Amino acid sequence: MDSLEISFIEHGLVDVQSFNDTIEVDLKYSSTNNFMKKNLYGNLKKAYFQKEIAERLAKVQRFLSKKDSSLRLLIYDATRPRSVQWKMWRGLDTLPVNQRIKFVSNPRNGSIHNYGCAVDLTLCDAQGKALDMGEGYDDLRRIAYPMFEQEFLNSGALT
Repeated sequence: MDSLEISFIEHGLVDVQSFNDTIEVDLKYSSTNNFMKKNLYGNLKKAYFQKEIAERLAKVQRFLSKKDSSLRLLIYDATRPRSVQWKMWRGLDTLPVNQRIKFVSNPRNGSIHNYGCAVDLTLCDAQGKALDMGEGYDDLRRIAYPMFEQEFLNSGALT
């Protein structure tokens, strides 16, 4: 078991897949497929949350499965250590603080990710392939902002 996992468990966090094993997990910060282009989580492969959050995600997955048995939740990020929050904060240091806080919470204040209460997710098919949502994970461009969705739909940049 990874030291990060041990720490999460010691702090009362739970593995979401222990509540619903059809939820898929692909932690982007356990790879280089993120805006930092670095593995920030080491060997962590499971998504840990406060118990109530894990229960709610399991409930969403059950609802989704009833609607369409081929759809799954795909979790990209869950509990995040404050040390990683600092690395992310510093990784965006070319952005002014008022822009930076749109992507990463100021680690001085903490983030709900730090407490096991936030999730970054998408939908995927039964084989774990993410559905097309118009842009990729950790996309910092305007196309990722919901407030500009109609503009990008009208231009054809989103379908």
